[in-house]
Amino acid sequence: MVRAPDAITFADVGQTFATRTGPLTALSGVDVAIKRHEFVAVLGPSGCGKSTLLRLTAGLVKPTEGTVSVFDMPVTQPRDDVGIVFQQATLLPWANVEDNVAFPAKHMRGRISKQDREVAQDVIAKVGLAGFEKRLPRELSGGMQQRVGIARALFRNPDILLMDEPFSALDALTRDQMGYELLDLWQSSPKTVLFITHSIPEALLLADRILVMSARPGKIIADYKVPLGRPRDEHTLRATEIQDLATELRDLLIAKETV
Repeated sequence: MVRAPDAITFADVGQTFATRTGPLTALSGVDVAIKRHEFVAVLGPSGCGKSTLLRLTAGLVKPTEGTVSVFDMPVTQPRDDVGIVFQQATLLPWANVEDNVAFPAKHMRGRISKQDREVAQDVIAKVGLAGFEKRLPRELSGGMQQRVGIARALFRNPDILLMDEPFSALDALTRDQMGYELLDLWQSSPKTVLFITHSIPEALLLADRILVMSARPGKIIADYKVPLGRPRDEHTLRATEIQDLATELRDLLIAKETV
């Protein structure tokens, strides 16, 4: 039987950046494979290289050591089958919701076609913004703006979705709501998700696996399988085994931040 390729593979990946005060090593010896349609959350102390993992997968930077591969092909540049959602929605302030979502088409071909607009309207409806297509970003709440950012990442129907703390700037209630909406989206249209977060409950609610990183230079120091089936709801995190795992993750992160 032919082995299905992993969606994302980091093989002995290291990343060093040049700074004014000398080289800064963000990652060292990262080895991990993520299967297709697996939802993987990454936890770790601030500055440990979590966001660098996403930038490497997106082809925005090249590793200084090792190889990052998508479906067994080394990543050398941005790919159409990889979408990314940033901490801030980074919307074009002068463009309406529909034009922001369809911006990848304009960026690639210089124009937005009728078909592009139909695709944009479809993903806008999927993220719960039907009826807001002609609104400008300033007319939307923070949560609605982030939905537009997610819709833009989904515009080309990528197989891989990279999410860099996408809900961190939202209030607690909106953040919870967005988490459940993301679960619904993922379950209706499965994708490989690499999700950066500082929130242990968020990671436990959303993910199949949780990777824990050390302080800089970042390495994968733990890889947990979340012992929960799907679908999940507000009662999910109350299970005893999940509470025990949350405590273990918290103790591990606190230990690494105080070393």
